[in-house]
Amino acid sequence: MAETVRSIQRRFPGKETLEGAGVRLRRAFSNPEVALLDPFLLLDNFGSNNPADYCAGFPWHPHRGIETVTYMLSGEVEHGDTLGNQGTIGAGDLQWMRSGGGIVHQEMPQQTEGELRGFQLWLNMPARSKMDPPAYHDVRAPNIPKVDGDNGQEVKVVAGSYAGVEGPIHHAVTRPEYLDVRLPPGSSFSHPVSSGRTVFATVISGSGTLDGSGAAVRKGETVLFGDGGKVAATPGADGLRFLLVSGTPLHEPIAWYGPIVMNTQREIATALSELRKGDFLKHREVEVEG
Repeated sequence: MAETVRSIQRRFPGKETLEGAGVRLRRAFSNPEVALLDPFLLLDNFGSNNPADYCAGFPWHPHRGIETVTYMLSGEVEHGDTLGNQGTIGAGDLQWMRSGGGIVHQEMPQQTEGELRGFQLWLNMPARSKMDPPAYHDVRAPNIPKVDGDNGQEVKVVAGSYAGVEGPIHHAVTRPEYLDVRLPPGSSFSHPVSSGRTVFATVISGSGTLDGSGAAVRKGETVLFGDGGKVAATPGADGLRFLLVSGTPLHEPIAWYGPIVMNTQREIATALSELRKGDFLKHREVEVEG
């Protein structure tokens, strides 16, 4: 039986948002859409040619109960956290962080020539794992595998697998699949995704179709797919590049307060009380093996 192509269920144009200490970014989805995108919580598209839009950065702030994946397209971001990790990621690099029971970190975009641009995705953690030890892992661009197609297609495998190639991120509790897909004009793309998984795509550049309906998707747009067996894409005359992300829903209650995402309001109150008393952090200077 032929696999059913997933159709676009909803489109998100994104909303201009001021975040951190004054970073201008485009938020594709967040708290109001969380019921639709389980286990995904938030997707931010940040970037500008003007350093004034991003140099204020995201100074020290806490997280609990989530994982984040930051994927850089261009420019650099410095990172530091209470596990003792520090460094810089640049074009094509990514960092994955599990906040678990509590971490405090900062992410500071650095002024560079040309555009700074990247994406940050928040993934929810299941109740059983929310208080696990925090962890951090970064991956350099050469270590993200790339699969080249016969017609010039290029798929970078950040997490999960594509055409039998495994991505470098194996630590995420929700086991997401995260692909960076680049299609030149005249090519095509088809990828099986198990029924029941939540699947979305966000368009980095170009235009094309993502469900065979002929309705175009364009740069800056994020789309949520309905259920089905695969995702199919066809680029327009200017080509098409998009992130394709999927994950298994948790089907758990969500209590969300800023950078803290738990299951109950009592857990939120506990986290805020611990922040006030200074005992929010349960682990420090924990190393992550590559």
